[in-house]
Amino acid sequence: MKRREFIALLGGAATWPLAARAQQATLPTVGYLYVATPEAHASRVAAFRKGLSETGYVEGRDVAIEYRWAHNEPARLPGLAADLVHRPVTIIAAADLPSALAAKAASTTIPIVFETAADPVQVGLVASLNRPGANVTGVTNTGGELGAKRLGLLHELLPGAARFALLVNPNNPILAEAWIKDTQTAAAAIGLQLEILRASTDREIDAAFTSITQKRIDALAVMPDNLFTTRHVQFATQAARHAVPAIYSSREYAEVGGLMSYGTNILDAYRQAGIYVGRILKGEKPTNMPVLQPTKFEFVINLQTARALGLTVPSSLLAVADEVIE
Repeated sequence: MKRREFIALLGGAATWPLAARAQQATLPTVGYLYVATPEAHASRVAAFRKGLSETGYVEGRDVAIEYRWAHNEPARLPGLAADLVHRPVTIIAAADLPSALAAKAASTTIPIVFETAADPVQVGLVASLNRPGANVTGVTNTGGELGAKRLGLLHELLPGAARFALLVNPNNPILAEAWIKDTQTAAAAIGLQLEILRASTDREIDAAFTSITQKRIDALAVMPDNLFTTRHVQFATQAARHAVPAIYSSREYAEVGGLMSYGTNILDAYRQAGIYVGRILKGEKPTNMPVLQPTKFEFVINLQTARALGLTVPSSLLAVADEVIE
């Protein structure tokens, strides 16, 4: 090879990665913000990407995604949100309520799409469900409003029980308070005693189950919370160890041995959030995009767990269950 040709080859080899990086830099960028860890959130990120792809945006080809994880430290979220704003990103996908609140506080101009278990109007994310206003819209699975339903299902399973507990995460105070209010109202309406328990660490979760046993509480309802969801195996294990009948917010618990779950299809909610991000990338305005609400709820019973707890599930519950795990 001649010297001139060799130098030209080296020049081309050096230039190609730069060209590739330049092309990558021209892609619209989604900032993905979440309070927990990527490992615990993998299935939901996959569902979000699926929604994006349904609108024609494939990560790395049509869109870049900048991920920011708070690793279960909510106090880090404002700084992570500010970092995304300063890059700047084209749009922010906030994968839970604390992330959505941090993103909204960080920018009034960058579009924000959230996924949350809270009432987005009540917590101040949007002006109304139909006309969100400003730069924020998203998907709600109304988890904080389903306390009455879940308590009713527990009561139907255990009609003779009188003492129930509700476990909340104090580090998610806005959602916790909504959940407490809803469940307390439901408990009072049917004459049940309700104990409020709080946990925000693995040790506190274990201690809550010990407290339930010591106080002879009959059954437990668990607040929909990302910290709790990422520990669904711990919950199922502790509930079995302490023989505590419990109901949870998503089927992930029941699939690993939790007794019952009632809630929306979480993965579909994240897929819908991905679709909303794609639509905004195509030019739609968040202010004109109504907050999506769930139309279908899943009730799952783990019959094997019920038998292990010595419980007979009424035929009325089996008849309305979307899935019975044998």
